[in-house]
Parts: sequence; structure tokens; C-alpha cells
Amino acid sequence: MHKPILQLRVELLHIEPLIWRRLQVPGDYTFWDLHVAIQSAFAWTDTHLHEFRPWGERDTRPRYGMPLDDCEDDPPLPGWEHRVADVLDLANPRLEYEYDFGDGWLHLVTLEDVQTAAPGRKYPRCTAGERSAPPDDCGGPGGYETLLETLADPGDPDHASSHAWAASQKGRRGAFDPEAFDEQQVKFANPAPRLKRFLAYLSSQR
Repeated sequence: MHKPILQLRVELLHIEPLIWRRLQVPGDYTFWDLHVAIQSAFAWTDTHLHEFRPWGERDTRPRYGMPLDDCEDDPPLPGWEHRVADVLDLANPRLEYEYDFGDGWLHLVTLEDVQTAAPGRKYPRCTAGERSAPPDDCGGPGGYETLLETLADPGDPDHASSHAWAASQKGRRGAFDPEAFDEQQVKFANPAPRLKRFLAYLSSQR
């Protein structure tokens, strides 16, 4: 029996030209699993908080993310305990995903299709996309716009160092190319060990 596969389009908001990825993930993926897949596809460093929430309804439930302690006034539901397919369907296909509440990287997640797993094919997969995502900690959309101006100006005294820093944030050396993206180069991290480390951290704080 072939397992269901969710085909998702993930767009980074408030950046032009558009930065996006098309992902195919197992139908039993939790929100934690999807979070790790998005981090891999955009080459984010996964060093900040995140949250999934209903599209256009930021302050309403249900929200899925990383509840840090029992003292939060309105914590999100644990993302690792809830499946994406129980929330998204083709009649209600959109979610908002925010990564790094300081920089505020907002993404639109849209369920495009529900398919069946192809025999012998590994999932998750990234099948398409355009442009590199911004480096972590560059200050959100406004900071990234300023960074791009520096990267494009060889006469700027910070030109070379900014290229080196931005590339290093993406795990690369040399110059940072904001237009570069190759879906064949996406390597997906295993969500299980990341969850184990996070849960161990939570336990140590209690």
C-alpha cells in the first residue's frame, strides 16, 4: 500500500524577488518534522524559535511550536505531537510559519496536492525552488535588503566581509549568491535527534 505524500509550497514573505521551495513530505509528518524540513530546504540554521499558526490569524489557536515552560501564558501546542495532515487539507490549504521571532521570517505554507509515495523514492524531497534564503541573524527583511546593497557594492568597506559572513551562515565559503538555488543540493536533516536534544533541554530547565 502506497503511503500519502503532502506536496507543499513554502514562500518566504516580504522579500522580492520571491524566494520559495516545493517540498514533498510523508503524510504522517508532524509539525516538528515539517519545521526541520523547511529549515533544511532554506538552509536556515535552526537556532531560533518557530511557530505554525492559522493563515491570517496570528493571535488565534491552534498554534504549533516549541512550548518552553509551564509558565507561559499562552504557549503553542507541541509541534511534535500533532500531524500536519490533521490540520491542512485541500479545502483549508494554508498555514503561516514563523522562524526567529526577532528577525520575523514569515513563510506561507500551502498544500498543493496529496499524492502517493513513489516506489523506491525517499522522502522528504525538494523538487523545485528559487533563490537562496537570507542568512540567519541579518535583521529580517529590512536587514536583508541592506545586506544585499552591501553585497552588490564592491566599493563598500564591508563588501568582502559581508560576503564571507553570509556564505558561512549557509555553510559555504567564498561569496554569497542571493540568486543561487539548486534543489538537488538540499540535504534533509533527521528531525528525531533534534527533537531529542530539545526535549532534553526542556527537562533540564524544569
